[in-house]
Amino acid sequence: MKRIFLSALLCTFAWIADAQVIELKYFHGKQRCATCLAIEKHSGELLAGNYQKEMKQGKIKMTVTDISSDNGKKTARDYKVTWSSLFIVKGNVRKDLTRMAFQYARKEPEVFKKKLKEEIESILK
Repeated sequence: MKRIFLSALLCTFAWIADAQVIELKYFHGKQRCATCLAIEKHSGELLAGNYQKEMKQGKIKMTVTDISSDNGKKTARDYKVTWSSLFIVKGNVRKDLTRMAFQYARKEPEVFKKKLKEEIESILK
């Protein structure tokens, strides 16, 4: 009985800790355009440059998922993604940043980074 209780308790703590993590989720297909590459590049640069401490602490992370791979297909279904997409996720909160990313990442990377940083800051609070 103690093992079951401890197991349940650990699962609860893991869920609570996971709910505190901010995850930037970038999805792409097998073939990638210049804008798709720019989204991944500039997202990574922003996190590495502005959130290095939070990333080391595990508070912020970025995952890149190829939706054409076997593992990627399942995650893509969970997010209802059929093409390149960018989400920011914290617990049950999912914010789709795809439109903004495609609008700015390639031709106005500084605007993209600024807007992405604003989104991260708003969810950090």
